[in-house]
Amino acid sequence: MRMIFRVALACLLAFGLNANAQAEAGQSQKRRGSSFKHDYSAFYTVQRVSVRTGCFPEKLGAILAHIAKQTGRKPMVTSGHRPHSGRSQHSRCYAADIRVPGVSEKRILAAAATAPGIGGIGRYCNGIVHVDIGPKRTWAHCGGGKGLASLKRRSRS
Repeated sequence: MRMIFRVALACLLAFGLNANAQAEAGQSQKRRGSSFKHDYSAFYTVQRVSVRTGCFPEKLGAILAHIAKQTGRKPMVTSGHRPHSGRSQHSRCYAADIRVPGVSEKRILAAAATAPGIGGIGRYCNGIVHVDIGPKRTWAHCGGGKGLASLKRRSRS
């Protein structure tokens, strides 16, 4: 009787361990497939360590990667997430102010305009370009305390 009990117990343990192993394997495969996100941070640099880019959505990272590919150089993010910047796309971590060392502002703007998923493209007089994943628009801001120098809606064609 003892022998039958031991064999039955061994079978139950083996079956239970095998079922657990299969369930864990299935979960790890699901986790692997659903949690995969591309890390675009290798396609840009930051001007200072205090520039916040860790919360950039994948879509914004892809825009910066596109600009890097089109210009042949990594964009340098001069401003990223600014949590207390009102209604700005920076407050949601949806925007980056960039410059690309050694590349003209005109070429950066052209590369940004062809990026998939681009929303806003802005230009400052100091050569910094703003890109975001918000609504489609373009603008230029050149100081003087008057706010935006121009604001145009781009067509969604």
